[in-house]
Order: sequence, then C-alpha cells, then structure tokens
Amino acid sequence: MTNGAPANPEKWLTVVGIGEDGVAGLGDTAKRHVAEADFVFGGARHLALAETLIAGEPRPWPVPFDSAMHAVLALRGRKVCVLASGDPFFHGVGVTLARQIPVVEMTVIPAPSAFSLAASRLGWALQDVETVSLHGRSIDLIRPSLHPGARILALTSDGKTPAEMAALLADSGFGASKLTVLEALGGPDERIRTARAAAFPFENINPLNVLAIEVEADRQARIVPLATGRADALFEHDGQITKREVRAVTLSALAPRHGEMLWDIGAGSGSIAIEWLLAHPSLNAVAVEADPERAARIRRNAAAFGVPCLTVVEGKAPEALAGLPAPSVVFIGGGGSDPGVLDAAIAALPPGGRLVANAVTLEMEALLLARHAELGGELVRLAISRAGAVGAMQAWRPALPVTQWNWTKP
Repeated sequence: MTNGAPANPEKWLTVVGIGEDGVAGLGDTAKRHVAEADFVFGGARHLALAETLIAGEPRPWPVPFDSAMHAVLALRGRKVCVLASGDPFFHGVGVTLARQIPVVEMTVIPAPSAFSLAASRLGWALQDVETVSLHGRSIDLIRPSLHPGARILALTSDGKTPAEMAALLADSGFGASKLTVLEALGGPDERIRTARAAAFPFENINPLNVLAIEVEADRQARIVPLATGRADALFEHDGQITKREVRAVTLSALAPRHGEMLWDIGAGSGSIAIEWLLAHPSLNAVAVEADPERAARIRRNAAAFGVPCLTVVEGKAPEALAGLPAPSVVFIGGGGSDPGVLDAAIAALPPGGRLVANAVTLEMEALLLARHAELGGELVRLAISRAGAVGAMQAWRPALPVTQWNWTKP
C-alpha cells in the first residue's frame, strides 16, 4: 500500500458528511460512527452541529489548515471520524484526505452537496448546470461560463461574494442576469432570495451560501467563445499577439491533453497560454515574458478570460526557464531566435513532449528550417490575407506569413 498503509488495512477512519440540519439529517450508521469515534475532527461549525453525538475528543481543524493531515495520520489505527460539509468528495475535505490516506482505510458516508440541495430547491436538472467552486478562489473563474441561457451554480467563500458577483456581471454586460442567493441550505436559517445582477439589493447574507445564476446578456456583453481563435479585440495587447487565425492553428498543433503543462515562451499578450487553459480545467501553463508591461498585461488578460491560475514569469529566456515546473508542451512565439532558447526548450521536454514554434522573421525561420532538417517534425507555412480599403475599393492585405515547426521529442 502507499502512504505508509499496512499490508492488510483496516477501516479506521470514517468521513461523515453533515448538513445544516445537523444530527437530525444523519442516518443511523453515520450517527453510530460519530458516537463511537475516539477522536472527531471538523470545523468548529461541524463539531457544534454534532455536539450531542460526540463522545470522543473533538479536534477542530488547525488554522491555517494543514492539508498534509498530520494530526489525523498520527492517529492511524484508532477510531477517527472526520466531519465534512455535505459530500466530502465534491470540493470537500475527503479529497484532501484521500491524497494522504488510501480509501480502503476509510468509510465514507456522504450527505447531499450544496449543489444538489440548490438544484433541488430550484428544480434544475443538475446534469445540465455549470458548477464552479469559488471557495477561496477568484470570482473571475465564472467568466468562461457566462453564455446567454446558461445556468450556473457557484459555491462561494463568504457573505460578500454575491454582491461582488453581481458587480462583475453588471460590469461585463450581464446585468440582466437573475441571481438567486441560497443561504444555509437544509438548516433552520435557510433563506432564498432572487434579484437582477444590475440591481442587487441584498445585505447581511449568510456566509454559507450558493449562488444560482441564470445568464442574460446585453449586446455588448463580454462573452468568451468556446472555440479557439478568440477575437483579437477580446485581448488587451500592444500588437504583440498571435493573431486569431494563426492562434487557432497553433492551438490545434499544441493539441492539449488532460493535465498537461505548457510553457509559453515570449508570451506577449498571453493569448496562447490563455486559450490553452480555456481548453480544459485540468491544464496548467506558465507564460514567460521579459517585458514588465506585457507581463502585467498578461495577468489582466488572464483574469478577464477567467483563468487567473496562469503563472506569469517576468524574465528573459533561457535564463527565466530555470526552476519552472517541467513542461509537457512548449510554445515559442517570441524571442525564439535568441541564443539558447530553442535548445533550452528542447532539453526541458520529456520524451513524447511536444514543441511548436512560430516564426515571422527570416532569422527565426532559418533556425526552424535547420532544426527541421536535423530533427524532423512538421513544417507549415501560414499566410493570411484580410480585405481592406484601397480608396473607394476593397483589396486583400496580406499579413506577415508565419512558418510553424511542430515537433515531438523521441
């Protein structure tokens, strides 16, 4: 077994989901496990909800929270119970425990999640609803889900988040959206209130709340399309941006796969790394940019697109690449002809790792042609023309052609 588990593990740890109705909402099996435990861990609120059942020693979670679960692991083999909100394995402490303790050593008794309770109150089909946890996270994460007609359930951090979300919606062109605040679901203090985002009036909101959003957009709303190659105008940039048509082809060449890490070297506006992250929530990315103003712009773009998880490194490659998390894929869009950049990217990739490099200058193109002759891979020439005015008439205006090298490390 892993994590120091014995060869023949016994179930010494019970994880019990508890709702705002406390002991009344627990089944007989859950009650028995709580009552028989030598030690009961949980937040102060959880311990108070189950106080009449707890015969062992209550152990409130430490502040700051210990994600390594040292106190629980120290009691391995004893009868230990952990109280959690709702479903422990849906944005809950069960996930943290499972990183340290094999599930074969656990008995898990979930309760309905906050999302399940909210959907049941609203009559929403949960499988058709976007769900997002904003607990301890930026509310910008909601932005990719803001599409007309969408229904979203968001788990919040505190009583201030609903008003902050209403302001974000109104500022982004979604002020007509219906925002329902569902507070203390399942308990005696349950309350449900609804208002339009642009005229959000509620105060004194219970910190335990779920937001339900029915998205309505005005004509100027900032909608993040689902396809790659988002409009250049959605990005803040100074001209240093991979244009949308080239970006769409580049994301296709990068071919994101579950859980991969991208290095975007010479990131400019960050458009490649941002669209990479938008492809799937499991993906990670580091944008490397030498210019401080552009690096700040990348951070603003990442927030505006709802991917604040993008790591931005200010520095010049290849020196700035030292110490970064190992990449699965590397994109070079700027500064690739600088000495050592391409070599450092190739060296950092694991076997099977992928590299995509775009060239608009003759110097960078010559470098890519040489590497293609040496290492193989695929070369593509991208030529885009856009219609533009020539006096009273229209003509094609060609953009700078782009040479793209796509290579997989053997």
